[in-house]
Amino acid sequence: MEEIFALYVKTKNFHWHVSGPHFRDYHLLLDDQGEQIFATADAIAEQVRKIGGTTIRSIAHIARCQRVRDNDEDYVRPADMLEELRKDNEFLVARMRETNALCDGTGALAGASLLENWIDEGERRVWSLFETTRRGA
Repeated sequence: MEEIFALYVKTKNFHWHVSGPHFRDYHLLLDDQGEQIFATADAIAEQVRKIGGTTIRSIAHIARCQRVRDNDEDYVRPADMLEELRKDNEFLVARMRETNALCDGTGALAGASLLENWIDEGERRVWSLFETTRRGA
């Protein structure tokens, strides 16, 4: 949960601070991805609460637990933003796969089903970020 919220804030940070000749395309891409990540964060929190767990309680709680690192630099090249977010999304997808395996192993079918959709969304974000920064042959 902490990772997805940290990724949301980082995506919005880059959305707000992107600049350069591809500003509009990158700005819209990151806005769309941020909205998707936020929707996933809410759905994850509700699923965790449904099964009796607790979720994040504050920004400080996120900071203590997150593995997706913040980027507080004054300026980040747009290509570096997208590359960093691609790697962070790959990390998130890997964590979701681990959680999905746990759900499968315990028979938590609803959780596994939701995770499969979130994994697919994450893989699409990774693909989109990869293709956006791909250099021609």
